[in-house]
Amino acid sequence: MTWDWNYVADVLPALLDGLRITVIATLLGSLVALVLGLVFAVLMRGPAPVRVVVRALVEFVRSTPLLVQVFFLFFVLPQFGVTLGALVVGVIALGLHYAAYNSEVYRAGIEAVPRGQWEAATALSLPRSRVWTGVVLPQAIPRVLPALGNNVISMFKETPLLIGIGVLDIVGQAREAGNTTFRYVEVYTIAGLLFLVLSYPAALLVRRLERRVVGT
Repeated sequence: MTWDWNYVADVLPALLDGLRITVIATLLGSLVALVLGLVFAVLMRGPAPVRVVVRALVEFVRSTPLLVQVFFLFFVLPQFGVTLGALVVGVIALGLHYAAYNSEVYRAGIEAVPRGQWEAATALSLPRSRVWTGVVLPQAIPRVLPALGNNVISMFKETPLLIGIGVLDIVGQAREAGNTTFRYVEVYTIAGLLFLVLSYPAALLVRRLERRVVGT
């Protein structure tokens, strides 16, 4: 089969629309994952009952496939009266899944804060909220930014799993076009290239950030 540039011109708008959905799912999912992961990390330093519950949730999410979690939220929750749109489910599933991984990243950054910083804050009788926002997190978060960035890139590359619940991301659009015309070379090649165009520069940026963090 020869490469057909006219066909590429015809399907490119649909693929770009799929890329838009992919980027939206990644950005919103990353926002959920970054915030919720930090919440999990902080709660894991709370009272014992809270630590146990949060740790169990994190381990459960980390130990089960993302696709199973997507299917559960989309197909099982409606049995309990909770019906959400496919893209909303995708964002929640991506966010929750990567929040579990981000919580471990944040935890590593928090534990890297010198113990003397905690003791000094305690000696000054600072409120616990002030200890976190003014002492611990400003030191912990910059150290873990590269790892968080890598998780965002990984999420971007996993968004095609949402095709299982009908989200027409870039891979979904490629599949639709391919199934209609039975031309798969062009659509999947372009889909792969579009992923590469976004993920490779992002990976370089994260690598540069990592060198800067290590050098400080």
